[in-house]
Amino acid sequence: MTTDHKWKFSQCFGDKGDIENITEADIISTVEFDSTGTFLATGDKGGRVVLFERNANKKNHCEYKFFTEFQSHDAEFDYLKSLEVEEKINKIKWLKSSNNSLYLLSTNDKTIKLWKVMERQVKLVSENNLNGLDHLPTSKFRVGDLKLPKMTVHDKLILAQPKKIYSNAHAYHINSISINSDQETYLSSDDLRINLWNLDIPNQLFNIVDIKPANMEELTEVITSAEFHPNHCNLFMYSLSKGTIKLSDMRSNSLCDSHAKVFEEYLDPASHNFFTEITSSISDVKFSHDGRYIVSRDYMTVKIWDLAMELKPIKTINVHEHLRDRLCDTYENDAIFDKFEVQFSGDNKSVMTGSYNNNFMIYPSAVGGSSSSSGDNSNYFSGGKNMSLFSYKNASRKKNMADDDEESDDDDHDDSPPGPGNYPPSPSTQLDEDDEQEEIILQADKSAFKTKKLGLSDLSTRRRLMSGMGTGDHNDYIDFKKSILHLSWHPQENSVAIAATNNLYIFSML
Repeated sequence: MTTDHKWKFSQCFGDKGDIENITEADIISTVEFDSTGTFLATGDKGGRVVLFERNANKKNHCEYKFFTEFQSHDAEFDYLKSLEVEEKINKIKWLKSSNNSLYLLSTNDKTIKLWKVMERQVKLVSENNLNGLDHLPTSKFRVGDLKLPKMTVHDKLILAQPKKIYSNAHAYHINSISINSDQETYLSSDDLRINLWNLDIPNQLFNIVDIKPANMEELTEVITSAEFHPNHCNLFMYSLSKGTIKLSDMRSNSLCDSHAKVFEEYLDPASHNFFTEITSSISDVKFSHDGRYIVSRDYMTVKIWDLAMELKPIKTINVHEHLRDRLCDTYENDAIFDKFEVQFSGDNKSVMTGSYNNNFMIYPSAVGGSSSSSGDNSNYFSGGKNMSLFSYKNASRKKNMADDDEESDDDDHDDSPPGPGNYPPSPSTQLDEDDEQEEIILQADKSAFKTKKLGLSDLSTRRRLMSGMGTGDHNDYIDFKKSILHLSWHPQENSVAIAATNNLYIFSML
């Protein structure tokens, strides 16, 4: 899917004025393709949802057209807590449609809504027997002169209706929603809890994760993101501000306090500094479409994990290595708290994330090996001959304990980093950190459509070959106001949607 790296600017929606003149309400806060790529949705800080439809007349070119716009959320005031609830759309998730209507979930900080978007034809009577006085029946009128009224299509209306409203369930700001593969339930997460909903029942929910301590002074970490597994309806994962990812199985318990797997990389305490706790907080986490891999994004890096290997990511890409000496600046201007999203490509091999100066980066073939990455991975989760999550973990622990017994003469400490021999093998990914990782840097800026008008094809695209750990060699000048936080990758082709302040950019290989 990402073999020919000739990415080209395709479209730009939105006001192309200066960044100083942008209205706060127009800033795009989320962007999401549907499961087919036919429709694209954006939400903004003004509580509006804008939908775009793929132009079917241009099959060999990625082009979208405006479909409809509606006000999803309005600003509210919580009188019990004396708290103003913003109308900003935090997340949009599409449901798979079984008819001609479109269904999507949208959420602000407190309330989730299920929207139905449908197209209706407005028909008017064009012919009948009483079109004016000249057509009134006369004495010579015969039955054969009677004409049935004729209806013709006058116009098309696109209506958006809120079918369900899920409210009063979160004490803290909602940061994630994720629809289950069964298309019947979804989860919503805030800083301390994850709730499970049935789409048809807005007044009832199940709390499946609760990390709130009895004494809030003992709180050490918060939930930053959560997502259902794309294929197995019982599995979900959530990320934490201390840099860990936990995979849970809802079959184990009604309250998933005990996780099935923890994905956490050992960090040498000697390398910790004032900013470590902030920069290691995971801002976004995604499953690959085949459910085989996990990609996570923190402020400095993108990490790709194999579900069969908890102790170490199979690849770490240092996206912001060039900012390591400027973390004091990013702390003072609050840029260090920016929450960048990350996306897998449709073929599960490449990843994309954003940065500053309106730059976003694509890492082609970041997940190596195609033989088993797209195949059936049910052996990781099913019972019988294949090991379940719990049995796999226990088997790994037993193996490690057996290895320790054999090497009893070496008295290792419990807090030492795990040895390389303890990692289960990844069947489809090479772990050689000396492999070069290509990085494609594109800019979602005015220069993109200026270049298109001039008929140039390069777009000033920069490509770098990095080592497995990355170098992050970007421009010296950094405009922290121009950050690419929200983006989405078309599920079936190499086309991406990028939210750059109040503009929506489309880049494609088509």
